[in-house]
Amino acid sequence: MQRRRLSTKIGVIVGLCIGAVFAGFPVVWMLSTSLKPNSEVFQVPPRLITENLSFDAYWKILTDPTQLRFFLNSYIVALWVTALTLLAGILAGYGFSRYEFRLKRFINVAIVSVQAVPPITGVIPYFGLVVALGLYNTYGGLVLTHMVFTLPYAIIMTTAYFNTLPRELDESVKVDGGSGWTALWRILVPISVPGLIAVGVYTFMISWNEYLFALTLTRTDDMRTVPIGIQLLMGQHSYEWNQMMAMSILGSIPVLILFLLFQRRFIGGLTSGAVKN
Repeated sequence: MQRRRLSTKIGVIVGLCIGAVFAGFPVVWMLSTSLKPNSEVFQVPPRLITENLSFDAYWKILTDPTQLRFFLNSYIVALWVTALTLLAGILAGYGFSRYEFRLKRFINVAIVSVQAVPPITGVIPYFGLVVALGLYNTYGGLVLTHMVFTLPYAIIMTTAYFNTLPRELDESVKVDGGSGWTALWRILVPISVPGLIAVGVYTFMISWNEYLFALTLTRTDDMRTVPIGIQLLMGQHSYEWNQMMAMSILGSIPVLILFLLFQRRFIGGLTSGAVKN
């Protein structure tokens, strides 16, 4: 029995190591490419570590006002999307969890259905709507469009999390003279921080990495985001591969920092709403 357990642990560890190498090697190669001169990217045989180590690609990105504007735009859009999605998700999740009303099941089905629709099918309708509202090439157009795809997940997660919290918490607040609004913001939200962090990190990641609508709903460089900035490094006759990889590395850092800072709460928030007490 002990030998079987030991062999199982060894097999799991070996499998995890193989998976880590498989998942991490593209990132390592991306980092290696960003430190090479563009002329060495496709040399044969390929080298993971170049003799001509250079940070020129990073310097060009960080000293280019246009590239820096892409990062600023991504931060503005992603932070607004995260804040508004959390606010709307908390309010909607509390309503679905604590109240019964007509069409509740239908609305739940509609929310889940939005998650099942491929985003590319909505490009033309959303483009027409954004133009009609006068939000084309604005932060507002990007924020509202991103929220269409982040809000359903937030509502589903917050509802599931609030369902795990006993209703006695709300009733105790009402006995003390408080309202449902007080119970939500003074009791339920502080308790639900792990779940809200999971929703917030996921929302930020989705908005930060979104490419399709950021390309369709913006026209000028002062409104482009990081994914579009990477694509713009593809010239008609040549690609700036090292700068593309450098910008990809720099664009991955915010999401990586968020995950490292909130790793425990992120994982706990994802699993806490999975089981209903």
